[in-house]
Amino acid sequence: MNKKLLSILIMSLSFFSCSNDEPEITEVPLPVVEEGEELSSGDLGLNITGSDAFGFSLFGLDVSGISQFQQGNSLFNQSWVMATGDATRMDDGLGPTFNAISCSSCHFADGRGRPLVNGQNSNGFLVRLSIPGQDEFGGPLGVPGYGGQLQDLAIDGVTAEAKVTVTYENIDGSYPDGTSYQLRKPVYTINEEQFGSLAGVQVSPRVGQQTIGMGLISALPDSEILRFADEFDSDGDGISGRPNLVWNFETNEVSLGKYGWKANVPTLKSQIASAFNGDMGLTTSVFSNQDCPSPQQDCIDSPSGGTPEVSDDQLEKVLFYQATLVVPNRRNVSDESVLFGRDTFREINCIGCHAVNQVTSSSTISPLLENVTIRPYSDFLLHDMGADLADGRPDFVANGTEWRTQPLWGIGLISDVNDHTFLLHDGRARNIEEAILWHGGEAQRSKEAFMELTAEQRQQVLDFVNSL
Repeated sequence: MNKKLLSILIMSLSFFSCSNDEPEITEVPLPVVEEGEELSSGDLGLNITGSDAFGFSLFGLDVSGISQFQQGNSLFNQSWVMATGDATRMDDGLGPTFNAISCSSCHFADGRGRPLVNGQNSNGFLVRLSIPGQDEFGGPLGVPGYGGQLQDLAIDGVTAEAKVTVTYENIDGSYPDGTSYQLRKPVYTINEEQFGSLAGVQVSPRVGQQTIGMGLISALPDSEILRFADEFDSDGDGISGRPNLVWNFETNEVSLGKYGWKANVPTLKSQIASAFNGDMGLTTSVFSNQDCPSPQQDCIDSPSGGTPEVSDDQLEKVLFYQATLVVPNRRNVSDESVLFGRDTFREINCIGCHAVNQVTSSSTISPLLENVTIRPYSDFLLHDMGADLADGRPDFVANGTEWRTQPLWGIGLISDVNDHTFLLHDGRARNIEEAILWHGGEAQRSKEAFMELTAEQRQQVLDFVNSL
């Protein structure tokens, strides 16, 4: 090539490199923080972190409310004892069979329980039992000799029903980009059965959830939950949430279920009374019978701690306490990773179940709970979560693959409050990432979309969820 031709070529390249035809490199604009998005419970929330993050009352309680909150807190943490025969005692009547001695045994610091550890008393873990069929109220049919919940502890002179152990099967997998992961599948074994074999019965392990925001859920009108229902997937997005319709033992009628892993309890008062009865063996005016099915004669013959063992005054104070626990405001909402993760969370339609912007209505507990826009990241509906998470145990309308969408508010603070990050109904997921990877059924598309993301994008989604 001669010098003249080389010169022309260089000039031509220089011209084109400076021309307007060169594609410009543009940066992806940073998403903006939306007004009020950090306020999970509107103006009621507080900017709190640390080990006590779930233990504060709603902002705005008056002096009387603060006193009632404190008394309820004391009862929530109170350790109950077996019946003493002393009518003046207000802390006896435990059992005869039970899983825990206090509310805080399952919800330490108002937080989340732990999965089963072999050889240790459960800290928020229990097992539901049933056989095929429905009881007179349309709920699960209890197992003869055991009832609907396995009690692995008992007072002196009474035999505990059975023990539970767990082993884990490792499941190896990898993302499309080659990054590997490992899940743990729990396998439960019931042994030392005292009242007949439990082989073949329907078994559902459960871990207690954090108890923040319960009063706000109670103040949600049915319409705010039902507006998300799409039982026959009319919009074709693969998500078909539906309500659970359950028996209300307070009003003796069918009501919308709001609480529990299967949305099988309609009111906060019933949820608390059910826990007193099933978890601690304590009677209330809502559930007045001891859980002592025949042939548990020692249980049947045991003395009572009163009628009921938890007075209405005590029950109302615990109810007020649970209803007025504050939901901490979100953290790190302006972080770049959190903002990109928020938008990706929406784009892959996690928001299809983990919904926001519901508005509470009236409340019989506190006017502070009324007319509040909340961001629980839950629609409180039942969703088919696939075979891998199925327990095979129906519960009113809920079938064996369906679970209520778990609210995500406060999820990033569980490690601070409870010093662990175990998630899902039985605590099998060791962190948020594993919880996502266990999703199936209606969440299959969103899980697959999450897996297709780059490693950086997946971390952004995790950062966002941890900010809730």
